[in-house]
Amino acid sequence: MSNAEIRPFRIDIPQADLDDLQDRLARTRWADQIPGSGDAYGVSVDRVRHLVDYWRGGFDWRKVEAELNAYPQFTTEIDGQNIHFLHVKSGKAESFPLVLTHGWPGTVVEFLGVVAPLTAAGFDLVIPSVPGYGFSGPATEAGWDDTRIAKAWAELMRRLGYSRYGAVGNDGGAQISPEVGRVDPEHVVGVQVSQIYSFPSGDPAEFVDLTEDEQQSLATLDWFVKNKMGFNILQSQQPQTLAHAIVDSPAGLVGWNGQLLGPDLDDDFVLTNIAIAWFTNTAGSSIRHYFEKDKAAKPTEPTTVPLSLSGSAGDFHGIRRFADRDHANIVSWKTHNVFTHYLHHSAPDLMAAEITEFFAALR
Repeated sequence: MSNAEIRPFRIDIPQADLDDLQDRLARTRWADQIPGSGDAYGVSVDRVRHLVDYWRGGFDWRKVEAELNAYPQFTTEIDGQNIHFLHVKSGKAESFPLVLTHGWPGTVVEFLGVVAPLTAAGFDLVIPSVPGYGFSGPATEAGWDDTRIAKAWAELMRRLGYSRYGAVGNDGGAQISPEVGRVDPEHVVGVQVSQIYSFPSGDPAEFVDLTEDEQQSLATLDWFVKNKMGFNILQSQQPQTLAHAIVDSPAGLVGWNGQLLGPDLDDDFVLTNIAIAWFTNTAGSSIRHYFEKDKAAKPTEPTTVPLSLSGSAGDFHGIRRFADRDHANIVSWKTHNVFTHYLHHSAPDLMAAEITEFFAALR
């Protein structure tokens, strides 16, 4: 059997795994909490209890599994790693391919809302699970940083027969997608992301005459660094230390991943992403991605493929002057009054329209 073979895939979690999950959830030992503290110290006990109760008595994994299996799914081996992906074709003669990339603690599920409008608009969609995440995991060796993932995506698109394509990304996928353009500029016509992670170098001159949008983004970044950056630091430095807890306790996984899957999102979306990490035993493998990115060599030259930002005004979407330093061909910069980190899930029609408009001029 060739390592390049593309194999059909269906999700089929054993009933024994569902039964084991129910047993673990029922035996949760709850953390204590200072009365009235809410989420001041982190994700609250009330929030975790709510999600655990719903996971036990309301969330229907078999329904989710059937919905996911309604999409054509495949696996293939690239660079020694099993890669899982959805491949949904438009059926139109003049279709154009896009590869859509999620981040942490997301999964392919964050893009399901844009599948129908984008395929109706004539796009073939390739939606891979990032190596180490979900059904592409666990990662079996070190070194799966953004550049290596980008090279795998380039090989995946070549293997699927696409000579020209676009890349779309959110969260960690918004870091991977520009790298796809960097490693495969002969075939990538453009990149569309919902965040551009370009940060200040520390030179005070960089902060002179900031625009209103830049000031807002900088304030959002400053708040995030001071209040929510702990997960990034730990996952970049000691992911294995944390892994022992979140792969053994589903309630612990709810608490940890719930940092970025907040109450602004619907419970089914939150638990679907968490359940995929649980059932595939990739909660620990996925957070190693931060370690790999932190230790990888940083690019020394800007990207050159056309880049478009379509971000949330209520989320960190980027700071233009720093983005221009790292990306030489930003052709569109838009923010929307939809206050979420998961625009493709929360505002799928908006994002499908943005993606369609950007690639219409490139395809």
